[in-house]
Amino acid sequence: MTRAAVKRRLALLWWRQLALTLAPLLVINFLFGISRQPGVLAMPLFVAGLASLFVSLPLFGGYKRALFATAKALNTADEPAAWLTLAERRRAAFLGAGLPAWIAALAVFAGLEAVPLVLLALASIVVLYLYRIPRQLG
Repeated sequence: MTRAAVKRRLALLWWRQLALTLAPLLVINFLFGISRQPGVLAMPLFVAGLASLFVSLPLFGGYKRALFATAKALNTADEPAAWLTLAERRRAAFLGAGLPAWIAALAVFAGLEAVPLVLLALASIVVLYLYRIPRQLG
């Protein structure tokens, strides 16, 4: 696979992960969010969603190290292995980045209001944005 094909594939995987991260929140909110009243668990779930952002910190460190290693391995024999390692680290980091939106999807059942739901979804989008492959790589 060429470098451009790998970058294109990783870009498509990023968009797929964005859809997989936001789809549960959108579907659950569309189907069940209208008739819910705010419950006792709404605020603790919002706080848990915000706290889940801290899961991304060590995952981002691993992704950043793999990104630097890939940049150093360009045009060497280690380049394919570096791309695979980068994709593996990024796949694990995607799960941590999606936690706020997935917790927001669960919080719909607790009656969490629209503004906190949007904030948690935006938090996931912002963290996912950190895992895009930079143009400078290759």
